[in-house]
Amino acid sequence: MTEAQHPAPANDPDLGLHDPLADSFPPGFQGKLLYWIAVAFSLYQIAIAAHIVSLSSQIQRALHLGFLILLCFPLLAALRKRGPVGTAVAWFMAALGIVVAGYQWVEYVPLMMRSGMMNQTDIIIGVLALVTTFGAAWIVMGPALPIVAGLFLIYALFGQYFPGPMVTRGYDFGQVVEQMSYGTEGIYGTPLYVSATYIFLFILFGSFLEKAGMIRLFTDVSLGMVGHRMGGAAKVSVVSSGMMGTISGSGVANVVTTGQFTIPLMKSFGYRPAFAGGVEATASMGGQIMPPVMGAVAFIMAETLGVAYVEVVRAAIIPAILYFASAFWMVHLEAGRRSLRGMAKDELPSARKALREGWHLILPLAVLVYLLFSGYTPLFAGTVGLGLTIMLILGASAALGLPQGVLRILFWIGLGLVAASFLQFGNAALWGGIGALLLWNTIYAGGRTTIRQVIDSLAEGAKTALPVGVACALVGVIIGTMTLTGAANTFGLYIVSVGQNSLILSLVLTMLTCIVLGMGIPTIPNYIITSTIAAPALLELGVPLIVSHMFVFYFGILADLTPPVALACFAAAPIAKENGLRISLEALKVAAAGFVIPYMAVYTPALMLQDGGPLAQNIGYVPAVAYIVLKCIIAIGLWGVAVIGWLGHRMAVWERLLAALAAFTLIAALPMTDEIGLALFALFGFLWWRKNNANLAA
Repeated sequence: MTEAQHPAPANDPDLGLHDPLADSFPPGFQGKLLYWIAVAFSLYQIAIAAHIVSLSSQIQRALHLGFLILLCFPLLAALRKRGPVGTAVAWFMAALGIVVAGYQWVEYVPLMMRSGMMNQTDIIIGVLALVTTFGAAWIVMGPALPIVAGLFLIYALFGQYFPGPMVTRGYDFGQVVEQMSYGTEGIYGTPLYVSATYIFLFILFGSFLEKAGMIRLFTDVSLGMVGHRMGGAAKVSVVSSGMMGTISGSGVANVVTTGQFTIPLMKSFGYRPAFAGGVEATASMGGQIMPPVMGAVAFIMAETLGVAYVEVVRAAIIPAILYFASAFWMVHLEAGRRSLRGMAKDELPSARKALREGWHLILPLAVLVYLLFSGYTPLFAGTVGLGLTIMLILGASAALGLPQGVLRILFWIGLGLVAASFLQFGNAALWGGIGALLLWNTIYAGGRTTIRQVIDSLAEGAKTALPVGVACALVGVIIGTMTLTGAANTFGLYIVSVGQNSLILSLVLTMLTCIVLGMGIPTIPNYIITSTIAAPALLELGVPLIVSHMFVFYFGILADLTPPVALACFAAAPIAKENGLRISLEALKVAAAGFVIPYMAVYTPALMLQDGGPLAQNIGYVPAVAYIVLKCIIAIGLWGVAVIGWLGHRMAVWERLLAALAAFTLIAALPMTDEIGLALFALFGFLWWRKNNANLAA
């Protein structure tokens, strides 16, 4: 069951340069201690999710952050090989995190009674909470998010000295500390609540699936499906990264996971290093918009908007498919332009065989999706999905100890009945079955190895959750400042005033804001910041609620592909052995649809399966969905031809300009632009057909 790892490129000094948690737990006593702290963290989260332990929401959040701080500082110090002084400081900061969490727990009721009248100890502990949270975010994610959050904190403290419309009435130091460090408006706000419940569980779910061999399954299926086709190496990257995105919560993590295999593969088949890195970065970031996990933002968006999770997924599904279709089209055209053939089919794994051998790995994901779409809460669905994954890993190991034939078949049937019984008896049946399998696996050596794999997955899951959890805590400072000062309203009024004259200018301004704020900031805090600042303004301009949030979400993600920061591209750089900026420029070409789709959805919400918009009112909802999808596909196809310059033959400059003009007019939502765009598309198609026939005749 252990997944075979793809080898890293040779002579690469530091693949983990952009992921400080890329390495495993360090050796020695300290490493073992941190390992077991991580395991305890995961077990605590499972106990909370399964209702084995019941605590108030505020205490849950405080303990979640306490675990994050406890693990973050010493682990990063150990992985970066800090000296004795650095290690001592790290453990001191970790101890402060425990003190803060313990204070929130012990003083939970008195703190509620003292709301608005904090004493000196409360203020000191509140300051320590801010210091440890800022420090943890800095060491695990770099300076970008702490600097942004710090600027907002300065604004909360000294807003009365700011000029013009940004001036505030001024707030007492104690009031600001209480806002940020206590209650549910600051670091213990909604983002940390979602991290402490849904997000951690889904990260753990992904960790178990990866350990069980899901990446290998995705890769083999992708190779078998498209590896033999023209440009197959790059198409494998698009398909495997899209599949990986269904279980992963980080686009950059996708790059350094699947990219270690796909980027060298693309280069070996003739793709330019910059293009190979750009394809992987684009596909990996696209995983953030691919249901069901969507980089865990789907859960925060549903919680923020007060809508069912399925509504968020419904809005995301067509744009996500179009995004990956666009990337697939781009690599196909690039392969044609450079005459890049596919891989030899007899050297590739069989997709059918891979699915036949690994179909059981898909079951937990399928059950998870079914439960989410059936109206169950993400917490319940995630708990069941995680439980089923653990049961499969332990069950597969236990089955190896049984003889082939009827007995093994009966074992799997029995295990399936136990797994299905959760619908009747709840989580208790699931965890009871897991407990029995754990006892079974302790009997023989092979089973004990599998138990070690389960424990490793618990530790790795907790480690993977560190940047997400810390970011969710720190971004609460930004939300707390917005709530306290009303700063979001100031920016929103400006966007609305622009939009009264031109909605497209407001959209462009919002896009630029999202890209700038998103530079260097992970997906979740990126979405929270941009949705707090910009989405309400778009709603005021008549953009449907979910569409306005999806708009800022998309461009926050695309910030990781946009120069000069382009985190995903710089993560791909050491693997591709190419400059990150060049990779970013190629990624922008491949991801062109990602920049187009949100605009089209604003003017025609049917693209995100939302009601409203003049088109749906004129021709009906279902025809509007079909029409906008078809128009988007044509625009994507034309844009790919314009950018790459190939469609059966090398395109002349005038042909590329005609394709670009047709694509642009189809994207624009102005009177007669659709008619003009379709006419230009027809003209382009006729001219292409005539020239292609002439080339074939020659």
